[in-house]
Amino acid sequence: MFPRTIGPQRGESGQAAVESALTLPLTLFLILGTLQLFMMLQGRVMAEYAAFEAARAGSRHHGDCKHMAHAALAGLLPSIVPYLGNGTPGSTPEEKLAMAWRQRVGSTENPDPRYLPGVDGTHDGPVFWLVREQPLSADVPHPEDFRFDAPFQEGGGMRLEVRLIYWFPLKIPFADWVMSHMFLASLGLRDFNGANPLMLARRQAGWKAGKSPRSLDDGIREELVSRLAARQYVFPIQATHGMRMMTPARARHFQNQNCGSAPQSL
Repeated sequence: MFPRTIGPQRGESGQAAVESALTLPLTLFLILGTLQLFMMLQGRVMAEYAAFEAARAGSRHHGDCKHMAHAALAGLLPSIVPYLGNGTPGSTPEEKLAMAWRQRVGSTENPDPRYLPGVDGTHDGPVFWLVREQPLSADVPHPEDFRFDAPFQEGGGMRLEVRLIYWFPLKIPFADWVMSHMFLASLGLRDFNGANPLMLARRQAGWKAGKSPRSLDDGIREELVSRLAARQYVFPIQATHGMRMMTPARARHFQNQNCGSAPQSL
C-alpha cells in the first residue's frame, strides 16, 4: 500500500494559478493606484502653493501674467520633475533649479510654461492654466487708479483673485491609464466599454459615465478629453487664492482676462 501524497494535487495547483492570474491585476492596481493617489495629494498641495505665489506676484506687478506664470511654475517644479537628479544640467541645486525652470518657461517673456516632452514623460502642452477671476478686464481703469487701495472703496480696495488649473501628470504606469478612464466615467465625460484591465474574465469594463452634475467647466472638460485621446494622462487640479493688490492694475496687462492659453470662457 502506497502512502498518500501530502500537498496540492495537480488540479489544485492549476486552480491556484488561475485565481492568481485573475486577482493579480487588481492587487497590482491597488498598490500602484495608492502610490498615484498620494502623488496627486502632493500635487494638490503644490497647486495651492503655486496659486498663492501667482497671486502674490500679480499683486506686486500690476496683475502682469508673465510674473504670475513664472512664479507659479517655480512653485510647481518639484512635482513636475526631480530636477536634482543627473538628468538636469548643473553642478549645484541652484543651477539645476534654474535650468529646469528655464527649460519649461521657454523665454523670459513667455507667459505660458509648457511640459518638456521626453523629460516630463509623454506629456505636452501647458503645465497649467491661470484664470484671473478679479479684477475683470472691463473694470480695470485707464489711466491707472492710484486710489486702488483706498480704505473707503467698496470691499476695502482692489483684490486679485486667481484660479490655477494644474494639469497634473499621472506618472505611475498602468495606474495612469486605468485611473484616467475611471475619471472620465465618474465625471460624466465618457463611457468605457473596452476590456476591463482589473478583471480579465470580463470582456467589457462597463464603466458608465456618471450622472452627477457637472463639476468642471466646458473648457477644462474638452482639454481633459483631448489630452487623454493623445495618451497624455493628466488630471486637472484646481486651486484658488485671493490677495489685495499692492500695485494698481494696468490696462495693458488685462487686454485678455486670462493668462496664456487658458480659454477666455473660463
